[in-house]
Amino acid sequence: AYKDGFEIVCGVDEAGRGPLAGPVYAAAVILPKGHIVEGVNDSKKISEKKRDLLYDKIIDECIAYSIGIATEKEIDEINILQATFLAMRRAVEGLSVKADIALIDGNKTPGLDIEQRAIVKGDAKSANIAAASIIAKVSRDRYMLEIAEKYPQYQFEKHKGYGTKLHYEMLETYGISPIHRITFLKKILNKQK
Repeated sequence: AYKDGFEIVCGVDEAGRGPLAGPVYAAAVILPKGHIVEGVNDSKKISEKKRDLLYDKIIDECIAYSIGIATEKEIDEINILQATFLAMRRAVEGLSVKADIALIDGNKTPGLDIEQRAIVKGDAKSANIAAASIIAKVSRDRYMLEIAEKYPQYQFEKHKGYGTKLHYEMLETYGISPIHRITFLKKILNKQK
């Protein structure tokens, strides 16, 4: 993007497309041109402790960052892909500095009002996308820890809403909470009828 003459490059990534509960998060991060935050990589390849440390480092070293979410209700209304795009648009629109181009992790673009490029495995190819992946993941995980206090019976602190054996057991025992994605739980709902 820099070689093509873009000066302010923004990386965009999401966290939480797969879980059965909670919102989908997206982050947009603009790093200084050519800057790499030491230790940043795809958020899935880094331990939770290291992600927490890098989260603060990215915020300190970036030009601007923003987080966008789409709620579980929005996910149920418009589907997970469209909700992910909505969260990405909200993240980019929330930046305090307008980017020239957004590099999006994945194979589709969310329909931004600036130049956009989809990059498959972008979090391994772009420092800005890798930084965004960490901001999105840590932000969502922290939210799910707050939710765990509100709904302690589901033990969200252990699975962050993902479809683990424990989570399914908690759903069997306690039913569906207000923060579950109904469209992700059709099999369970059908069983309960």
